[in-house]
Amino acid sequence: MNLPIIRRIIGYVLILEALLMLAPPIAALIYHEEEGYAYIITASICMICGGLLALKKPKTQVFYLKEGCVATALSWIVLSLFGCLPFIITKEIPNFVDALFETASGFSTTGSTILDNVEALSHTSLMWRSLTHWIGGMGVLVFIMAVVPLSGGSNINLMRAESPGPSVGKLVPKMKETARLLYIIYIVFTVLEFVFLALGKMPIFDAFCTAVGTAGTGGFGVRGDSIASYTPYVQWVVTVFMVLFGVNFNLYYFLLLRQFRKAYAIEEVRMYLGMLVGGTAIVVLNTMHLYSSVSENIRTAAFQAASLTTSTGFTTIDYDSFPTLSKTLFFLMMLIGACSGSTGGGTKISRWIILGKSFVAEIHSYLHPKSVKKLKMDGNSLDKSIVRSTSMYFFAFAVIFIVSLLIVSIEGYDFTTNFAAVLATINNIGPGMNMSGPSESFSFFSPLSKLVFIFDMLAGRLELFPFLMLMTPNVWKRR
Repeated sequence: MNLPIIRRIIGYVLILEALLMLAPPIAALIYHEEEGYAYIITASICMICGGLLALKKPKTQVFYLKEGCVATALSWIVLSLFGCLPFIITKEIPNFVDALFETASGFSTTGSTILDNVEALSHTSLMWRSLTHWIGGMGVLVFIMAVVPLSGGSNINLMRAESPGPSVGKLVPKMKETARLLYIIYIVFTVLEFVFLALGKMPIFDAFCTAVGTAGTGGFGVRGDSIASYTPYVQWVVTVFMVLFGVNFNLYYFLLLRQFRKAYAIEEVRMYLGMLVGGTAIVVLNTMHLYSSVSENIRTAAFQAASLTTSTGFTTIDYDSFPTLSKTLFFLMMLIGACSGSTGGGTKISRWIILGKSFVAEIHSYLHPKSVKKLKMDGNSLDKSIVRSTSMYFFAFAVIFIVSLLIVSIEGYDFTTNFAAVLATINNIGPGMNMSGPSESFSFFSPLSKLVFIFDMLAGRLELFPFLMLMTPNVWKRR
């Protein structure tokens, strides 16, 4: 284990967090709020600690996937621990576990909250909550790769540990350029949404927080009813951009290069869009008796379908009031999630495609034992290691889900509440159902359950394995 390089990476992460914390004090100045001092204090602590950790250059900067996973998991834990300090200092969320829950929910782009009245927060803290979504959406280590020189040619191990999906590849020959390209696309889309929202006469502060929250597919709103009280125009803008941020970013790269055949060949994107259209249509038909206007019915169904599929978690209605068919469909959308290589959560559509093709191949082998059937995706052969890792991911997901559900069930709340809460946190969705539904918060859960949810949120954002590796003794042996 190359511990010095892990130490330095965590140092860079803290320095980045310190720089990000300089934004909320600007909101404090604009709105004449006193809470800005807490962010300046925390930023100073982060800068000092980060500077000390990153000061000494390691003898070797080469690191493998093992170091990449450990550095990633520890970085996100450190981000959350330091990121929750302003909430405690300002006493807006005085309880440590609650403050950590809120911050981990932000960085993991989950959007679950323990706040029963979000509008009681200062503009300063509302901005920080939204910013945690934005940096967590694309990934803090991906950002560091884009701006900080890490030599050794093994940067891809950081991206593989942090980026969502069963596999990560290079869009361009150099990994650093890939990271920069991803962030350029990310920033451009965020700015575009902000402009469209501002053009719809949405308050500038609300537009900023909503844009960065949508970009990270996080879902922290600045109003208690999320997006419900905004105009239909705003709701459609948010819907469209939730869908865009849930798309595999490879598609945008191919479109920029006018490689339309390669763009169309991405099976995952086609299934993702088909699932959204089909799911929306079913919900529209199933809930049409609840609306007097067809346009409102379509808008509401499309918004909820996009929000839950991409794991954003914004809401315009309490979908707990929907018929059973619609709620069941929403459960499935929450489970499946968005595309790999996007900012969306969930188990990822690409994994379900791989699992489905593996199932078909297994049936084929029973019918034709001597035949050899190669699995392909997007026109390319699937490596056996990807198929194996996909199967292991679902096994790990099931184990963590079951254990989490058992622990949370100790409190005695109803099955739907517990099941939906665990699914919403491990898949980074945000709201669940029943007592953990879109009109409720997670404040009623015990500290033990909240700690379980914190683990699930961070582990789910990092695709489980980086966090599981922290618990493996052999990982910590020095090489």
